[in-house]
Amino acid sequence: MKYMMQMNVKGGSYQMEGWSPDDIKGMVEFMNRFNTELKKNGQWVAAEGLVAPEFARLVKAGEDGRPVVTDGPFAESKEFIAGFWIVEAKDENEAYELAAKVSMCPGPGGKPLHMPLEVRAAGKAPE
Repeated sequence: MKYMMQMNVKGGSYQMEGWSPDDIKGMVEFMNRFNTELKKNGQWVAAEGLVAPEFARLVKAGEDGRPVVTDGPFAESKEFIAGFWIVEAKDENEAYELAAKVSMCPGPGGKPLHMPLEVRAAGKAPE
């Protein structure tokens, strides 16, 4: 079954303000090792980091069906999605174990971030 693991972060932490170059390198190396492990274990489906929220846009169809684009998400948002993985896991417990591994990503000084990840199973379309 496919699961989405969504990395939610607080506004300021996304920019890694105050992180040393070594801290950033450690985080990137951790993520690369995790992704390599997923691929090796046949659990990799997809993963991406996302640009900062100020570059996000909200889109809906106007009355004529054409896209109406506005800035978003809203500035008062306290958390936002920084990235995601879509993984193949045998059950939710395996998906939770994978999310816990990502949660231990190192931050400043190599200390684990314990960042929250939202884990959701991919749904099936109604028949």
